[in-house]
Amino acid sequence: MNRTLPLVAVTAALALAACSKEPAAPASQPAAAQTEEVFQEEPVSPSEAVEPAASTPSVDEIPQAARGRWGLVPADCTSTKGDAKGLLEVSADQLKFYESVAKLGTIKEAGESRIRATFAYTGEGQSWNQDVVLDAQDDGKTLIRRDYGKDAMPGPLKYTRCT
Repeated sequence: MNRTLPLVAVTAALALAACSKEPAAPASQPAAAQTEEVFQEEPVSPSEAVEPAASTPSVDEIPQAARGRWGLVPADCTSTKGDAKGLLEVSADQLKFYESVAKLGTIKEAGESRIRATFAYTGEGQSWNQDVVLDAQDDGKTLIRRDYGKDAMPGPLKYTRCT
């Protein structure tokens, strides 16, 4: 019993110290060393704020380099009969195919000329989601599309920009 009384007193003192607003500092340390160094950001004036680079794509859009009209074969770009089955039209937030449209969903990765995202497809009375990579190459002349997941295309599709 004699040993437990000092232990209870020390435990109570520690509990009270933990609840106090000001942390107790060991007396052997100088005042500067008693508190941890806290780094706070200095306020930045609007003139000092750094704007993102103009080429940095928005995190909620398809990169500019991947936008436009793309054909799997040259005739997809020139057809006037509406039978361009390999035509892909890419805007800031959707992919438009011959018989379906895909709305941009969750973006998983994006760069100046590449995006990987989930797209919500609708077409021919059906709806589905597909993970898609669009990668503009050759100074914007070529677009590589890769689909991932269930019912994905077995390999990449190579489109050429329509002029």
